[in-house]
Formats: sequence, structure tokens, C-alpha cells
Amino acid sequence: MPRSTEHSDVIDDGPSRTALRREALDVLVFARQLSELPPARLAKLELPDAVRDELASVQCTPSHIAHKRALAHLAKVMRAHAEDDFASARAALANDKASGMRGAAGLHRVEALREKLLGDNGDTVLTELIATHPDLDRQHLRALIRQARLERDKAKPPRASRELFRILRDLL
Repeated sequence: MPRSTEHSDVIDDGPSRTALRREALDVLVFARQLSELPPARLAKLELPDAVRDELASVQCTPSHIAHKRALAHLAKVMRAHAEDDFASARAALANDKASGMRGAAGLHRVEALREKLLGDNGDTVLTELIATHPDLDRQHLRALIRQARLERDKAKPPRASRELFRILRDLL
């Protein structure tokens, strides 16, 4: 017999078992992230005292199985607290991740610029770079680029290429 949509006999049992398990695993992942932070970084985070004590216990547990068990206990202690207690810590970790991604993107830009300088159109790229940064030593950069190309062609250690990277990183 088909159910009528007019009846509201449906009982809401709350979140499903899968949803509860997913939330528990999320807390475990967050607990692992916290346990991998250095103590100086942990001191800056706003965490409940019970969680701090458990984190200290987890961090000083060397055995793999005991560490895993301590981590699970930390997650259990964290689940006993309200989610709002960890909002600032989650935001700080997200901010750390975002700043790390920005830093990596900056290094990728420097790497791309160095590759352009070492490429076929390196002279035009160098001219544009010096036009935007007139205080650069053109002669030193040209010598570094020439040396880096030679090192690359002869499969030598990339000393000049690294120095060029450092100059560009400091510049940008």
C-alpha cells in the first residue's frame, strides 16, 4: 500500500550511522593534525585544557600502536566537547594551509620566471624584468643566466641556477 504524503508518521531518528561515523572520522583527522603540530604552535591555539592534556600524552607516546590508541582517546575527548570549542583552532589550521599554498604558488611563479629566463626568449624576459626592477644588476644576471644554461647543457650541478632562483625569490 503506497504511503500518502499527507501523513507525517515518519519518525526522525537523527543522523544516520554513516553520518555519525563520518563525523567521528573527521574529528580523528583533526586530532591527528593537532598532534603533529609543534608544541610552540599548539600553545597559540585556543583549546580546552582536557584536550591539551591528551595532546601532550599523544605527543609523548612513541609506540605505534599505543600512539594510535592515544590518538583515538584524544578524538573521543574532543567529541565530548562542543564543536564551537575548536572553531578558532580549525580556522588557524586552515589559515596555515592557505598561507602554505600561497607560499608554494609564489615559489612556482619564481621557478617559472627562472625557466623563462633560461629559455629561448630569455633576453626579452630579462629586458622586461629589468624594466620593472631597474635596480637589478643586469650584467650579473646575464652572467648567471649564461652560466646556468651551460650547467644545464653539460649536466653539471646547478649552482648558478640556484643563485638565480635566490635572487628572483628575494626580488619577488
